[in-house]
Amino acid sequence: MADTKNEKNEKLFDSDQPSTHEPGSSTEVVGQVSDISGFEAQKAALGNAHFKRLGWKRLTVVLIVEAIALGSLSMPAAFASLGMVAGVILSVFLGLIAIYTSYVVGQVKLKFPEVQHYADAGRLIMGKFGYELVGAMFVLQLVFLVGSHCLTGTIAFLNITNNGTCSLVFGVVSAIILLLLAIPPSFAEVAILGYIDFVSIMSAIFITIIATGVQRGDVGVASDWSAWPQEGITFSKAFVAVSNIVFAYSFAICQFSFMDEMHTPKHFVKSIWALGLIEIFIYTLTGALIYAFVGQGVKSPSLLSAGTLISKIAFGIALPVIFISGSINGTVVGRYIHGRVYKNDVTRFINTTKGWVTWVALITFITIIAWVIAEAIPFFSDLLAISSALFISGFTFYFPAVFWFKLIKQGSWHAKENIWKSLLNGLVFIIGMIVLVGGTYASIVDIIDGYKTGTVRGAFTCAPFE
Repeated sequence: MADTKNEKNEKLFDSDQPSTHEPGSSTEVVGQVSDISGFEAQKAALGNAHFKRLGWKRLTVVLIVEAIALGSLSMPAAFASLGMVAGVILSVFLGLIAIYTSYVVGQVKLKFPEVQHYADAGRLIMGKFGYELVGAMFVLQLVFLVGSHCLTGTIAFLNITNNGTCSLVFGVVSAIILLLLAIPPSFAEVAILGYIDFVSIMSAIFITIIATGVQRGDVGVASDWSAWPQEGITFSKAFVAVSNIVFAYSFAICQFSFMDEMHTPKHFVKSIWALGLIEIFIYTLTGALIYAFVGQGVKSPSLLSAGTLISKIAFGIALPVIFISGSINGTVVGRYIHGRVYKNDVTRFINTTKGWVTWVALITFITIIAWVIAEAIPFFSDLLAISSALFISGFTFYFPAVFWFKLIKQGSWHAKENIWKSLLNGLVFIIGMIVLVGGTYASIVDIIDGYKTGTVRGAFTCAPFE
């Protein structure tokens, strides 16, 4: 009888299972006695239904919200460092690799439906250690992402107002906006904002491309863009540029979390192909055209290159994408932490008083930490690069490769039906390791050089961004 009650209680709090709980039972959960009232059973059933509303089209929109944002703003400067040829090749190649690794991530979710976040997949390959390690990386990367959006919001406000007030004030304003937008806990709700997000970033990019092209025509002098890397470019500068391109294709990190809300998870393939091809098109075109029009003097974020008036307009139009895309990262990391703390408690559905109080407190804490990171590393390209090297190298490259070898592959790696996929996943793993080691080293060197040469402002100051 006790075993039957335990099974019912587990189903009640399993978002992948329908609730069959009978109100009023008292059961033991993870070593504790939990009294499940009729009210809690109703809230759990409503919570399960609320968090299972994503179809593949909405998933695509949510992925666009999370993915197509800061990456596009860093591409022209990356092209300037690497040259047009290497920039285009890396943009297309890394985009295709990201589509493939995202496909592997989706296959893991289908095979192991209990995986709700990337950390759960870490448990599958490395046990408890993997769960804690990947969980820590997951949290840190998403907090870094919120921080990078907070930094971009600060740059935008300073640009729009001609450095109208202390940059710390604009940093706080940006953090508050990110906090407020992260409060809705369901990704289906965020999908509604995705249409505004997509129109925002596309309009800002389109305006910047046109403005830089017109300005180049008015000058009447050919741009100094080059097919080859900048003359005398250092390893650190080149690898920071590579890491910025890697950052642009970081959508796999949130895929487990998003797929966990799908009502038909097997349809994820449509979403990743749609997103991946859209990203490759936008990033390659944005990087190539703005670099071709502006030349070696292109700035990062690229909206700064459009001229004084146009950059103000572009940043104003880009404000929705800066804050909507940034907030969804806060929502994802909040959902992971909140769900872990209240795993077997109706509080995790965030539809009770306790659920909402703990949720808002957690999102507030996450946003404060992100603001501190944005102030401590106050330079756009290096903040993106160091997060790419430390975390995205794993989530987009070497972790999916390990997933395939340990969780998806059937039979020997050198079997006839596996050999090409084995070689592909081996290459993906090597790419991840190169980005991890080379990108981390390059980012640290570039940050140190920036402070030595005084080309960046100090941390936690009112000074404007150069």
